[in-house]
Amino acid sequence: MRDDVPVSHDPAMGTETEQFATLAGVRLCYETFGDESRPPLLLVMGLGTQMIGWHADFCSQLADRGFFVVRYDNRDVGRSTHLDHRPPPTTREILTRRHRNPAYTLGDMAEDGIGLLDQLGIDAAHVVGASMGGMLAQLMAAWWPDRVRSLVSIMSSTGSLRSGQPALRVYPSFLAKPARTKEQYVKRLVKVYGIIGSPGFESNEDDVRVLAETSFDRGANAAGTGRQLAAIQSARSRVRDLRRIKAPTLVIHGNADRLVRPSGGRATARAIPNARLQMIDGMGHDLPRGTWPQIIDGIVRNAAAGSTLVTAYRSRAELYGRNPIE
Repeated sequence: MRDDVPVSHDPAMGTETEQFATLAGVRLCYETFGDESRPPLLLVMGLGTQMIGWHADFCSQLADRGFFVVRYDNRDVGRSTHLDHRPPPTTREILTRRHRNPAYTLGDMAEDGIGLLDQLGIDAAHVVGASMGGMLAQLMAAWWPDRVRSLVSIMSSTGSLRSGQPALRVYPSFLAKPARTKEQYVKRLVKVYGIIGSPGFESNEDDVRVLAETSFDRGANAAGTGRQLAAIQSARSRVRDLRRIKAPTLVIHGNADRLVRPSGGRATARAIPNARLQMIDGMGHDLPRGTWPQIIDGIVRNAAAGSTLVTAYRSRAELYGRNPIE
């Protein structure tokens, strides 16, 4: 079920109309860019970050390169369902990484993305995920191989504790008490991006402020972020799953990432058969405009390989009379 709901927010961060898809147990808010007849590209955002973390200009540039772009709020953020009937993890559970009863799993969140494709009538899409969104995109490609034409995993990891762990200086910023006012929320997010952002690229504080202000207005939810974090910490290593991925894969990581250290990207690329690794000098754990040309070019090249693979599958199916992707 889809509903068109007009909303008012900064035009730089989103369109004038957000849409909703009702799945089993959750309702996801999403937006689209470009022509529906073009190859679909699903953008999956990270921990506690709303779909507007994929800047509207970034999405429009991808649409201009020939994609039908879909971005969405994961469950528990933005205008998607907030599972407030489930308590967030305690500080002790976060510090020990031992969660008694997580509200949901990364697998549940990955299934949300597949469910959104179902609601949109999309058989298979190019999937791009950042940070936690990279983890979800990885699971989509591993568990639903016929639904993912190509995979791009950005600033993410394998889930192994042996790689991709945060620098110690990052922890205090994420253990602080939740902001109560919009002013506090904006100030805190600007500070966090100053710590985890990209030292090798020009920082646009105005973009960060607009992101923070719009996120607060759309539905900032510290408890939801906590529940997402519990899902991440409760997950096992995905290395075995990653070895099953057959979609053409590009792993992008910044060599200045303090939140998911570069070893996380390198380990991800090693685990996925035939994956290509693209390290970006000076990139941290964000998506500043200066990184967009390299990232978008990488997505386009990788998607071309995915389209070639799908065409080959279909040709083989026509020859042998089988399902094109098995």
